[in-house]
Amino acid sequence: MAHPVILVPGFWLGAWAWEGVLAELTRAGCEAQALTLPGLEAADTERSGITFEDHVDAICAAVEATGRPTVLAVHSGAGFSGYAASDRLTDRLAAMVYVDTAPGVGAMDPGFDGAEMPLDWESLAAEENLDGLSEEQLQTFRARAVPQPGGVLRGAADLVNDARRDIPSTFVCTSFTAEAYRDYAAEGTMPWLAGIPELTDTTWIDLPTSHWPMWSRPRELAAVIAEVAGAEASALT
Repeated sequence: MAHPVILVPGFWLGAWAWEGVLAELTRAGCEAQALTLPGLEAADTERSGITFEDHVDAICAAVEATGRPTVLAVHSGAGFSGYAASDRLTDRLAAMVYVDTAPGVGAMDPGFDGAEMPLDWESLAAEENLDGLSEEQLQTFRARAVPQPGGVLRGAADLVNDARRDIPSTFVCTSFTAEAYRDYAAEGTMPWLAGIPELTDTTWIDLPTSHWPMWSRPRELAAVIAEVAGAEASALT
């Protein structure tokens, strides 16, 4: 029987961002659920009091609610909260999947002093890989994006359970190659990559596409996650 899957989106996104992947996982026989993290429910949500701890707690609650070993897939900025959750869930996680992200350590942006961080589309388009995204997908992103709670950027967790390092972890590398990920992590200067050298059981998969492969290559991404979960991934390839 396949492990259940929890999908966590990155900045500005809710559970809706995983709809295409969820459909494919269901077709492969996976029990899967996507999360909308606290503060990202709607544009008019009050975000000033949302903390990094709130995001970690939400992930932990979703995993614990499955009642059995679970695969936790995290995208982009959720690499920080996902890794913090893994520190608490070592006996509940069958595996981690990092989707164009990595186990972040420390605070994402400790100097950020705003209540929220809205999507700055011009800056994002200049910095991120948009390969394979249709104009309709980009329009949907801009229309549905919700500001990221500022407290999540400033917050950090104390990692105390070394057993987290042994959780099987699959990296789906889209904006950068697997080799580039490992090289950048070895430099030791980027907090969002800092957990990579700690891990003892890693699998690296190159899937060249945008930073949002759940939109640009949903079937291929779902196949990777389904295989990690022990489902019939062959149905999706």
